Amino acid sequence: MGVRRDRLDLRIVEMQESRLENGHKKRKERARKETRLKELVKKGTLPFTPTILSMLSQKLDKPGNKITQADVDAYVKA
Repeated sequence: MGVRRDRLDLRIVEMQESRLENGHKKRKERARKETRLKELVKKGTLPFTPTILSMLSQKLDKPGNKITQADVDAYVKA
């Protein structure tokens, strides 16, 4: 193997280590963000900001423009 291949192998190993290390941090941040956005959903009504609407769309498995207030209320109760 050549020098280029050795550098590639090292880069791949470093990326895997970085993914493992940063993944734990991102998982914690996602949990904090979800609780923060859920509190904002409890306080407000439609129309929501794009960030909140995106989160609701992902949780309810519906497009953002199809989400109704009844869907939001069911999500908050759950």
